[in-house]
Amino acid sequence: MTKPDLEKILEGVLPVVSSVAAFIKSHFATVKSDEIIEKSVNSLVSYVDQTSEERLIQGLTPLIKNAGFITEEAMTVQQMRDYTWIIDPLDGTTNFLYEIPHFSISVALYFNQEVILGVVCDVMRDEIFTAIQGHGAQCNQQPIHISQKTSFQEVVIGTGFTYKPDKITDAHMVALKDILLKTRGIRRIGSAALDLCYVAKGIFGAFYEDQLNAWDIAAGALIVQEAGGVVSDYSGGNNWLFTGEILASAPQFREDMLPITARLKP
Repeated sequence: MTKPDLEKILEGVLPVVSSVAAFIKSHFATVKSDEIIEKSVNSLVSYVDQTSEERLIQGLTPLIKNAGFITEEAMTVQQMRDYTWIIDPLDGTTNFLYEIPHFSISVALYFNQEVILGVVCDVMRDEIFTAIQGHGAQCNQQPIHISQKTSFQEVVIGTGFTYKPDKITDAHMVALKDILLKTRGIRRIGSAALDLCYVAKGIFGAFYEDQLNAWDIAAGALIVQEAGGVVSDYSGGNNWLFTGEILASAPQFREDMLPITARLKP
């Protein structure tokens, strides 16, 4: 697709995402405990997640004929096609259900083994991060760029922890200590899509996490890359989208982070 083609698709995506964001916001602090489903230990879902996904699918389907969908809540047939939408309707469900106002919508378009368009909406802050492959990243239509700091000691690092307790190892604790000793600090705020956008906006110097899914990171990773950042797996390779591990950083902090994440490999 050409840039004008992708710009036209983006113009169609934005009102769909904004409408779903308004729906999610309208249900903040209203979901009752008996309306929450525990998919697995610490992994929660509500009718808000499911309805949001249905609305995203309904709104995105007309934009590209015969596109496939890979979505968190599986509210439609899961199928990779030439063009595939990769969607997380509510990234940060636990935050949403516990009335912590930090969660997002993530929508990515995947083609030819690459993410070519990404949108992440910070629902409660009314911020929409966007990127088209090769054409930069924006927040609310203003260009954004990765951190310009030069010292690793001056940056804050973002991370997250899996909902699978048996996958949290001693190596993860060592990594936390290492980062705490070498940087301004570390934050775990509960939405990988937004964490990636914080790297893109220069708020975080880097973000790392494993045991993730493609819908958590597809859009945010493109936004990082288009803001001037680098994205890799824990070893520095390109096998990150479907393996569940990601390191995103400003280029100047890549060599500081790689020894830390490499030790987290099984």
